[in-house]
Amino acid sequence: TIADDIKTSSFYAGIFALLLIFLYIFIRFNKWQYSLGAVAALLHDSLIVLAVFSLLWGIVPFSLEINQAFIAAILTVIAYSINDTVVVFDRIREYLGIYTSKSTDDVINLAVNSTFSRTIITSLTTMLMLTPLFLFGGGSIRGFAFAILIGIVVGTYSSVFVATPIVRDLSKDLRTRGAKKTESKGFSKAASTAK
Repeated sequence: TIADDIKTSSFYAGIFALLLIFLYIFIRFNKWQYSLGAVAALLHDSLIVLAVFSLLWGIVPFSLEINQAFIAAILTVIAYSINDTVVVFDRIREYLGIYTSKSTDDVINLAVNSTFSRTIITSLTTMLMLTPLFLFGGGSIRGFAFAILIGIVVGTYSSVFVATPIVRDLSKDLRTRGAKKTESKGFSKAASTAK
């Protein structure tokens, strides 16, 4: 059980963070599909961390209380995951403009593959720093470090295996706007050449 005020404030903090992130991604990428993919990945990450805490409560030899430190860990996981998701989305958008002759699926695969090594290295480095905190930290900090460790693992794969497929499945073609501009430029160029 958790106190009602902590439960209410943490619920509002999580919803407020997800709404702001949805708005930020929408402004940055000009497509709601990117926003929905990012928010779905973040919701997935938060629920997985919460589920692991619920399943392991009373089993592991350290405290897994859902308190303010846990809420801070969830918000940290959200921030970590959105950073990784934005890196993947940026590369997809960049490669869609560069590799115009390839299919959208091929470009997305190429973009994900190019960011994969960076994602793994960043995750392993962060886990390397958190592991001593988890192993040698006090009882109150150990649950916080454990939540972030779980969140890093989940956040790493969710940006590739949750957010990106949602964007791909919800978008008819990520190049629609760019293709129309290219066609209109080509048409005006052909018209000026004819004159």
